[in-house]
Amino acid sequence: MLSKFLPNEHVKSVFAIKPEVLKELGIKGIITDLDNTLVAWDMKEATPEIVEWFEQMKEANIKVTIISNNNQERVKLFSDPIGVPFVYDARKPLPRAFKQAATEMELTKEEIVVIGDQILTDVLGGNIAGFNTILVVPVVETDAKITKINRKIERIILNYMRKKGKISWEE
Repeated sequence: MLSKFLPNEHVKSVFAIKPEVLKELGIKGIITDLDNTLVAWDMKEATPEIVEWFEQMKEANIKVTIISNNNQERVKLFSDPIGVPFVYDARKPLPRAFKQAATEMELTKEEIVVIGDQILTDVLGGNIAGFNTILVVPVVETDAKITKINRKIERIILNYMRKKGKISWEE
C-alpha cells in the first residue's frame, strides 16, 4: 500500500523535465498539477519561464493538461492565456480527473506522466490511476491551509520511507 505514495522519479522543478527525454521514454502527454508545481500557489499567472516550458513541450508535440483541486476561476485564469486545457475541482487523489485528462488527450496511461508537488494528491492519485509519476519540490515553502496539513502527513510518510530505504532524496 505504501508503494502508492512513491513517485517513479523526484526532481527539483518542472524545468528539470525535458521534452527530448520524455520522447525517448515514449511519453506523449503530461498531466500536471498547478499550485506549487508550476507557480506559487498564490500566483495568478504563468511566469515567462513556465510559458517557455509549455512552448518547449508543444514544439515537441507533447500534450499537457493541468488538473487542480482548485476552483474553475483560479485554474482558468492561469490556463486560458497560455492555451492549456485543464480540469478543475479534480478531487485528487481520486482517479476520475486523471482518467478524464488522459481521455481528452487521446493517450494511453503508458504515454502519460503525472507531475506534482504533493504525495497525498498528485503522486497518490497518479499512481492509483495507473500512471508514472514525478514529484517536484514545491515552488515556494508556503501553502494554503489545507495543504499545510497534507505536508505534515507527507513528512511522516517520507521519513518512514527514508528509514526503510525506499527513497534517497532529501526534502
